[in-house]
Amino acid sequence: MDYPESKSIKNWATEDRPREKLLEKGVNSLTNSELLAILIRSGTLKESAIDIAKKIMSLANNNLNNLGKLTVKDFTTIKGVGPTKAITLISALELGRRRKSETTEQRQLIQGSQTVFNIFSPILSDIPHEEFWVLFLNRANKVIDRNRISMGAVSGTIVDVRIILKMAVERLCSAIILCHNHPSGNLTPSEADKKLTTKIKSACVYFDITLLDHIIIGDNQYYSFADNGIL
Repeated sequence: MDYPESKSIKNWATEDRPREKLLEKGVNSLTNSELLAILIRSGTLKESAIDIAKKIMSLANNNLNNLGKLTVKDFTTIKGVGPTKAITLISALELGRRRKSETTEQRQLIQGSQTVFNIFSPILSDIPHEEFWVLFLNRANKVIDRNRISMGAVSGTIVDVRIILKMAVERLCSAIILCHNHPSGNLTPSEADKKLTTKIKSACVYFDITLLDHIIIGDNQYYSFADNGIL
C-alpha cells in the first residue's frame, strides 16, 4: 500500500528523521520512540512511524522492561502494526536481551547474589512463565556451567532434584546456585520454594556439594535465600 508523501520519513525535516539523525548525531541521540520508528519503517495514512512508536511506548507505560514483555498480540492491538512489524520488534528486543546475557556471562567469578542476578536477569526478567535454572561452580566459585532444569506455566514449574544432582556430579562441581523467576513480580518465596530448597540442600550433602543460594527474580529485582538467612 502506498502512503502519502507527507507521512514518509524521507520527507521529514532532518531533525525528525531517525535514520538521518542516527548518522549525523549517533545512535545515543535517538529517543526510544525514534529507535522503534526505524524498526517500524512506515506509518499509516494518518500517522507516521514516530506516532505509532509513541503509542507502542505508551502501551508499555514508557518502560523498556515492560516493552520487552509485550507479545505479538499486544503489539498488533495498535493500528499500523501487523504481525510482520510485531515480529521485527520482538526479534530486536530479543537480540538486545541476548547481548546483555552474553556480556554478563564474562563474569565467571560469583561474588554474591548480585552477580547471580546479573547473569540471570537478562534471561528471566521478561518471560511470562516460570523457569528453573542452576549454576554449577568449582571450588573457587567460578562458573563451570549453567542449565535450565525446567519450564512451566505462570504459577509454577516442576523440578526433579535427581536431574540437578546428576548434572552436578557429571560436572564435578563443588557448589550450585538455584535460580527461578516469578512472572507475577512477587519476590516472596512460596512454601513450595522453601521445601524444594531444603530438599535440594539435603540431597547435596551426600555428594559433598554445597548449595550456596537460591535466587528468585521478578520485575528486574531479586530475592536471595542466603542474604535473608533462610538457606
